[in-house]
Amino acid sequence: MPFAIESPSFTHQGEIPKRFTCEGEDVSPELRWSQPPDGTQSFVLIVEDPDAPDPKAPKTTWVHWVLYSLPAEARGIREAVTEDGLPAGTRQGRNSWKRTGYGGPCPPTGRHRYFFKLYALDTRPPDLKEPSKPDLERAMEGHVLARVEIVGTYRKQGQP
Repeated sequence: MPFAIESPSFTHQGEIPKRFTCEGEDVSPELRWSQPPDGTQSFVLIVEDPDAPDPKAPKTTWVHWVLYSLPAEARGIREAVTEDGLPAGTRQGRNSWKRTGYGGPCPPTGRHRYFFKLYALDTRPPDLKEPSKPDLERAMEGHVLARVEIVGTYRKQGQP
């Protein structure tokens, strides 16, 4: 089986359940992955919405979650994980709300896509404190062995 990511919480290209959004409990979905490439030393997870603020006229990519230095032995993240429940050694970066941690879908208009991107790295980044996505991407340059993703969608209730 090749390197892959999946979620028992939602299907690829399917709707993300309300529980994982600002209209629900705003907790992280469960994620699982398999068969990282040989030489993987750590993982990075970036969750982002490229459709912000309006999918008909996107202007920015909204970052919902940034995790790095997930250990090479990790094969997933459990549902509703807190900082204490992350795999040992995992560090968090800042999302677009300028804080660490998961922030679920909360689109102002329309149906948005949410990309859960998992990178296998040939290194374990040093403590970057709470890096932004661009800072982390710079630190990852030249170290990405492979990338996989799962995409979910969400539209707030009552929106056209």
